[in-house]
Amino acid sequence: MSSTRSNGARAQTPFPTQQMFVLALCRICEPIAFMSIFPYVYYMISSFKIAKDDRQIAIYAGMVTSAFAFAEFSTGVIWGRLSDRIGRKPVLITGLAGTGLSMLIFGFAPSLPVALLGRALGGLLNGNIGVLQTTVAEMITVKEHQPRAYAIMPFVWCLGSILGPALGGALADPCGSYPSLFARGTIFDRFPYLLPNLVCAVILVCGVVIGILFLEETHEEKKHRRDLGLELGRWILRKLRCGRAPPVVFSKLDDANLDERRSLLEDEQPPGYSTREGSPRPPSSRNRAGSDRSSRRVTRPRKAPTVGKAFTKQVVLNIIGYGILAYHTISFEQLMPVFLSTPESHETPSLPFKFTGGFALSTKTIGLLMSVQGAYSMMAQLFLFPAVARRFGSLRVFRFVAMTYPLLYLVVPYVVLLPKPLQMLGIYLCLLVKVTYHVLAYPSNAILLTNSAPSMLVLGAINGIAASTASLCRAFGPTVSGLIHAAGLEMGYSGLAWWCSGAVCLVGALESLWMEDINGRLDEPGLAEEDAEACEETQSGDGALALADGNEVGLVEGPLVEMHASKTPLGPTCVEISPGSSPGTQ
Repeated sequence: MSSTRSNGARAQTPFPTQQMFVLALCRICEPIAFMSIFPYVYYMISSFKIAKDDRQIAIYAGMVTSAFAFAEFSTGVIWGRLSDRIGRKPVLITGLAGTGLSMLIFGFAPSLPVALLGRALGGLLNGNIGVLQTTVAEMITVKEHQPRAYAIMPFVWCLGSILGPALGGALADPCGSYPSLFARGTIFDRFPYLLPNLVCAVILVCGVVIGILFLEETHEEKKHRRDLGLELGRWILRKLRCGRAPPVVFSKLDDANLDERRSLLEDEQPPGYSTREGSPRPPSSRNRAGSDRSSRRVTRPRKAPTVGKAFTKQVVLNIIGYGILAYHTISFEQLMPVFLSTPESHETPSLPFKFTGGFALSTKTIGLLMSVQGAYSMMAQLFLFPAVARRFGSLRVFRFVAMTYPLLYLVVPYVVLLPKPLQMLGIYLCLLVKVTYHVLAYPSNAILLTNSAPSMLVLGAINGIAASTASLCRAFGPTVSGLIHAAGLEMGYSGLAWWCSGAVCLVGALESLWMEDINGRLDEPGLAEEDAEACEETQSGDGALALADGNEVGLVEGPLVEMHASKTPLGPTCVEISPGSSPGTQ
């Protein structure tokens, strides 16, 4: 009976659309800010007048990009573990604020050291990559919702990656681009790249405000505490709607389909019977509850495992797979524009491996290719990955991509040997395959990592280390692949860097054979019955009810109340529905 009721509750649990939308609004601010510098970073380095030639400018531009990744690597674990202690929301908001501060410093930078400081500060103060993964994992309480949820954040990043460069390119050097609006001799003439950074800072401030007012805490032990920002946000919404928003009694419990029932229960209770923790109760009920508390058994949260026990074999394998994926995909991103812009070679190739040259495409054509790639990536994130993941499962999808990815690195250099009319078709096909693999691999790995975590209480630390690992690989990837590419060109092997990246990818393919699709904490069979029994133990004869953390929720006079067992990552949580109700009538 309890199993059927639990299964029905899971089937009715809606997707947390509102909170995912709020999280997406906070998330999109970061790629806009991060990607906005790329259209003008070359010219900004040139304006510092420290480079002797274009080669040095490229090196310094790479240093600016790598500064953020190295700094993010150094603090990713710290932010992840801090989010386990103080909650996800404060860390996410701090990350947005830190990114805004770094953009202002970067915009006012008069020299390369200050620019490097600004980018490094952004990485040091922003640990949101891992914390975001943790937040999504805690929002999603039904395993069937995972593919859809884990496709949203990459989609938001793709959208921000399109908007950011467009914003940066349009607003850089406004005195030269818009002389009628920005006169010479003003602050925007002295700091020609301040305007795009100011706009990005304003966008990030908007993200901070949205997060404070509307983002709910998801940490299992912190989400029941009072949130003044969230209360202010709900008050603002009530004023805007010119009506009374439905009260929320258990605003952050996992079972979203109980909202309406809890609201009805709240409306029917007199003020003295408020179900909020710490609210007043009638003296007689309080005394009676005190006398019975010693005889009541309360289900308490499980303790977080130690760091050593948290990093199980599967957790480590997934983190290694994430790092390998980050390394070779960022190498692809760095090599492809270089390959497309490299002049054509008129030397006779010596097959199968010795040949040089590129496509000599213009920046306009390369920009068009990147735009098409970005548009397809967004659509694939929204529609392709959820469908494929539901059909085949995250492990099969990740393993298929890992096994076939090396073939892409093997083939790409040979596209330059195609006849001229077929080269553009070959480029589009390679980019299509690359984007498809990209949108399938990253969310699949995120789901596998989340499900392999032994406890939600250490998920922040696990995602923090995973994000640091990926940041370190992304920092080294472009540098190593660039050096290999330069060495390959000197020897006459333009595909050397591609094939070396493919070799790294092959290591990831072999590593994926030891990965397993652990059922995790969501929808495990048999837990519904255990949770129901645990909830029965918390009920006393007077109708008192206890939360999983031992805090008493409220007292209901009269007939015995219907109990509902809601499984959380920490164990069962008992939720009061209404007196005399039955699951079939709710």
